[in-house]
Amino acid sequence: MAQTFIGFNTQKQYKKFTLTDFALVKRDLLNAFNIRQGQLPGRPAYGTVLWDFLFENQLEELQNSIVAEVQRVAGGDPRIYISDTQVYPQENGILLEIELQVIPSDNAQRLSIFFDLQQRSASYV
Repeated sequence: MAQTFIGFNTQKQYKKFTLTDFALVKRDLLNAFNIRQGQLPGRPAYGTVLWDFLFENQLEELQNSIVAEVQRVAGGDPRIYISDTQVYPQENGILLEIELQVIPSDNAQRLSIFFDLQQRSASYV
């Protein structure tokens, strides 16, 4: 029997606030990317330091650090396995392409997440 994840979301939702399965996992991952590490009370390791990388020169070693940070953030969620991460520096931020797999299933999806420096938020594109 397949496992079903059920959760609650109010961001960009107007009537139906329940998310399930892959949509819930995507929302939870985006929430983790939108919170700076150390800002969630009681959970100092939750969130990401990717926002600090936006101001640095996009050298190869920084891109390796970004990939390691994406793996660290995803490692905090036991439902997620990331098999590939590509980093593309943009004029106003960083574009990440992530191949994400939800653990109970075998199929993976490629997600594009843009870290927008001006809006100070991460979003799917």
